[in-house]
Amino acid sequence: MMDAKTIFTTASVMVLANGTILAAIYRELPAALRPAASHWCLGTILVALGCVVFAFGEPLPRPLMLTIANAALVFGLTGYYVAIRRFHRLDVKPWLFLPAALVTVCIAWFSAVTPSFAIRMAVVTIVWTALMMLSVRVLANPALGQPSLARKILTAMFIAVGVYSAARGLLYLAVGVPEGFSIETGGNWLNVLSAMLMTLLPVVGTTAFLLMCSDRLRRGLERAAATDYLTGLANRRSLAQASADAFFLASAEGRDLCVAIFDLDKFKRINDAYGHDAGDRALVHVANRLRENMGPAGLIARTGGEEFVVLFQDLARSDAFARAERMRVAVEDGGFMLEEERIGLTVSAGLAFRRKSDRTYDDLLRRADSALYRAKANGRNRVEIAPHEADDEPETGAARERAVFVTPPAISTIE
Repeated sequence: MMDAKTIFTTASVMVLANGTILAAIYRELPAALRPAASHWCLGTILVALGCVVFAFGEPLPRPLMLTIANAALVFGLTGYYVAIRRFHRLDVKPWLFLPAALVTVCIAWFSAVTPSFAIRMAVVTIVWTALMMLSVRVLANPALGQPSLARKILTAMFIAVGVYSAARGLLYLAVGVPEGFSIETGGNWLNVLSAMLMTLLPVVGTTAFLLMCSDRLRRGLERAAATDYLTGLANRRSLAQASADAFFLASAEGRDLCVAIFDLDKFKRINDAYGHDAGDRALVHVANRLRENMGPAGLIARTGGEEFVVLFQDLARSDAFARAERMRVAVEDGGFMLEEERIGLTVSAGLAFRRKSDRTYDDLLRRADSALYRAKANGRNRVEIAPHEADDEPETGAARERAVFVTPPAISTIE
């Protein structure tokens, strides 16, 4: 059976190799993940240093060897905790390093000045266990990240090290280990297990940490592929999937389904008069007003340019029209400010409701698009409803009877 010194030697080589791999791929990570990766890499190097000192530090004075080795290990574990906090975009305060500094001072004092294995073990046990549990607390918080296999593995590793640290400390203190006891040598099973654990945490933990980084990158790419870069709304791709699912469900179960197309009126003149940056700001403003007023039964997407599409599910025709009208009014009354000047913005909208004869979502969308064109032709800033089944004439909202939008004198309107 290998003794603890041999395992510490093997551990130092494996951990250093692991840290080297992480350092090599550091530059390939996005800037947002680099602070976390750098602290994890530093933690791994410090743990490796602690293993090296335990394995080859025998020629050094024992108090010096114990101080260096334990300081490297506890600062390395602190580096892991800081990396976990950085990964989850949590603040890192200088006081987080105080426990590691306390351990270093205690090890130095109670090995050189007033030798006491029991105090050294108690201090190390408390700080190690606390660092592990604090890391678990962050990883297990559902508000800080989505569950994944990598997160579960890393959480399990921290729990295992924390539980073992507490159990080992209590056992050593309970049996009354003599002052000359050396945990880095000999074949005692606790010594061997300690050495093995210090190998598993950096190696398996680093693999799990890199998988967490990979999960975040993948989810970020998926989110980017499904989200409009300017407004944060769903994009055309997301809408296509959602609308196909909604149409299938509505057709299979006979549910109500409405699609509304909103188009910002005279958007080109905003770009021409104020520039494209102002146009982008106007689009974001309109997107926010529409999103805030569409209610819980809708999905809104920007499908290109100044056009937005909303899916209303399980809403009666009158309710869907009321929602669309509320959204239109919200844009009209939104108070868009540009260079200390209030600019009047309005939208036109076309609504269409699922017919029994509709074969695909595109049939519904085409009717909504035709209704939008009628809204534009009838003066803009209004909601039009496409004919439904046997309707002879298109239904028109109250906006048809209302006077064409006139901006108060204090407001500039792009004509």
